[in-house]
Amino acid sequence: MDKLTARKALIEQRLNLPDRLQRADLLQRVLRIWLIGREDAVIGAYWPIKGEFDPLPALYRWQEDAMLGESFEPKTPLTPDGSVQIATESMASRSPRKIGLPVVDKVHKTLTFHAWYPGCPMEEDAYGIPKPKDTEVIVPTLLFVPCVGYGPGGYRLGYGGGFYDRTLATLLPQPFTVGLGYSHGWLPELMPEPHDVPLDTLLNDEGVVWPR
Repeated sequence: MDKLTARKALIEQRLNLPDRLQRADLLQRVLRIWLIGREDAVIGAYWPIKGEFDPLPALYRWQEDAMLGESFEPKTPLTPDGSVQIATESMASRSPRKIGLPVVDKVHKTLTFHAWYPGCPMEEDAYGIPKPKDTEVIVPTLLFVPCVGYGPGGYRLGYGGGFYDRTLATLLPQPFTVGLGYSHGWLPELMPEPHDVPLDTLLNDEGVVWPR
């Protein structure tokens, strides 16, 4: 099966997975556990489209953990049950951890990452995908990449635009890259092309796929 046909078939399958919500819940757990012990403070992610797994809930919890841990001294009142009343924008601006979403550079066909938090102003890019509006540019040390499919050696099948490969070639320092997808996307015979950049790790709803 050629890549164009495989891409179309996998997207269709993903959109029609009868248990996609359950798979998403499992992958949220895999992602949260995998993040434990990582020292990264700036993570790049993506806005999910076409049935992709949404990493943002797990990442916002990761950002909250830095604020609500033992070292956090709240500057805002506590509710009777002890929880901190903090607006998401205030928390995001004060947290030592940052989350970024991609913004397309139309000239160079690469991506830059702009800070995101729940409820931040958004606008659609040239492809109709929501992106943060007028937030700071950040440089991720850890990058989560959506996979249409994936195969041996950490190679992914994307949408064919080459944005991530070009972006990874320009980011300094190079971020640690993690592919995210559902288990239906495994392509054991996927062959990389010369310009393809392998991912450092692949996660799906069953756990760590690469490296094993």
